[in-house]
Amino acid sequence: MSRNNHNIERVAIVGTRKPLIQILTLKQATERIGGYFAEVLLKTGKHTVTALQRTGSTRTPPAGALTAPVDYDDPGQESLIAALKGQQTLIIALSVHALADLQGRIIQAAVIAGVRWIMPNVWSTDIFDASLRAEPYFGAFADTCLEIEALGAKYMVMVCELWYEWSLACGEPWFGFDFKGRRATLFDDGETKVGSSTWVQCARALATLLSLPEEGGAGVRLQRWKNNALYVSSFRVQETSDLDWAISRQPSDERREEGREEIQKGRRLGKHGVADQVLGLPQEDLDEATKKGGRNGGEWTDAV
Repeated sequence: MSRNNHNIERVAIVGTRKPLIQILTLKQATERIGGYFAEVLLKTGKHTVTALQRTGSTRTPPAGALTAPVDYDDPGQESLIAALKGQQTLIIALSVHALADLQGRIIQAAVIAGVRWIMPNVWSTDIFDASLRAEPYFGAFADTCLEIEALGAKYMVMVCELWYEWSLACGEPWFGFDFKGRRATLFDDGETKVGSSTWVQCARALATLLSLPEEGGAGVRLQRWKNNALYVSSFRVQETSDLDWAISRQPSDERREEGREEIQKGRRLGKHGVADQVLGLPQEDLDEATKKGGRNGGEWTDAV
């Protein structure tokens, strides 16, 4: 593999659980996206992927990925800096239950190691939406990005809205569907459209993005997303009550307020121009994605 300074070839990922499992918790979901990233990046044949794993971990990384053991508890961050030396891009896909200061320590180590691009553990949320930035929980995401920029690195965040199959599989608190209980909650009488993306579409977007030349010349360049958001969307869907189910209705504002209260209690159950065409992403099949998320009871059985 050639070492061209104008192309991203070396990518490190924190959090690379394998994609093929039954999704049970938000902790697993946040880490799982890293597994999709690794697999699709490797399939391009343009990238070397290194999975950073805690020393002593028995987790098996995606086939073809390198591994680098790190001691996240080391105050000097020596193993973390060593693992990130020579990497051009770092993708952070930590569990939502990771220590609050862990991401900050990883970012600092990455900057010391000379990593140029960082995609932080900020998924779905549009940090450029003023109303979201005013919320303490989401505002912290924007602060993370500002920290990266202040340290001299470049960030890019993926605004993919809700993860489609997983949000279906997690039941009523998410999209409002309880498949086993045959119950559904319609928000604003089902008239409000909700954006969502599949994990594999997110991975395709990232792999295509990191396969672009960084800068210079004609055409689309990675530099376009420097300190910016990558907007990705598989579907924009709305609910229907054409079902033999128990149907309840709830205003979306009320649901949003409930979610805010859940976050404040420590419970996380609770549009801009997308880049799909620019990156040449395929149009996905809504029915197939729905089968994975809902009708299979949350079990993912196919490979990327």
